Amino acid sequence: MKKIFSIIIIFLISFSMNSQSLIGAWERVQKNDNGVLQKEIVIFTTQGYQSISIFNAKTGEFIYTNGGTWELNGENLTEKVEFDTTNPERVGSETTFKIIIDENSISIPSMQGTWNRFDNGSEGKLEGAWLMGGRYRNGKKQMRSIDGPRKTMKLLSGKRFQWIAYNTATKQFMGTGGGTYTTENGIYSENVEFFSRDNSKAGIKLKFDYELINDEWNHKGFSSKGDPLHEIWVKRNN
Repeated sequence: MKKIFSIIIIFLISFSMNSQSLIGAWERVQKNDNGVLQKEIVIFTTQGYQSISIFNAKTGEFIYTNGGTWELNGENLTEKVEFDTTNPERVGSETTFKIIIDENSISIPSMQGTWNRFDNGSEGKLEGAWLMGGRYRNGKKQMRSIDGPRKTMKLLSGKRFQWIAYNTATKQFMGTGGGTYTTENGIYSENVEFFSRDNSKAGIKLKFDYELINDEWNHKGFSSKGDPLHEIWVKRNN
């Protein structure tokens, strides 16, 4: 618990210095107390949302995630927690940290640890925070409200993605997954590095057709289970 809490602080403190420099993804690989290599990924989006994910760097076994909104004021970063797999009681709380950031790395004076820049948010065409807004069922578009406490959110930097399903009212966490992605010639491709519901899914590659229609991300293909899907994602702005 103490180690994870330290990681949380390090991650939060990762949003430092100036907001332009923070946008994108940051990562580090280190050994835990048992000598297991763990990969830690931090994603910041321009809409003011962020997450950290921790997983076994070799097997893809999911370990931990937390995230929510972030706001920078000078050198102070304030996070409001929306999900936390280890400490759900933190959901709804706010924490402010002072952070140090260099051009290509983030570090914390009071702790040992450095995250290196993985991307700056500019590579992918879908960078940002998205909420599941609806689906096509039997050829009919069916939208749903995105204003409630139960959300399925997907955060994308320039090269990395993470989706998270959670409920801010009950503080319940339902699942997450993430890895790297590309957007080329109308194809959105995922390389899954971790999946909390089934660690065996780590390493699979998925391809989907994607199209932006009236600011809605149409996401069409087959799920990791092989089921056909046509999802509609909308940009999150609150």
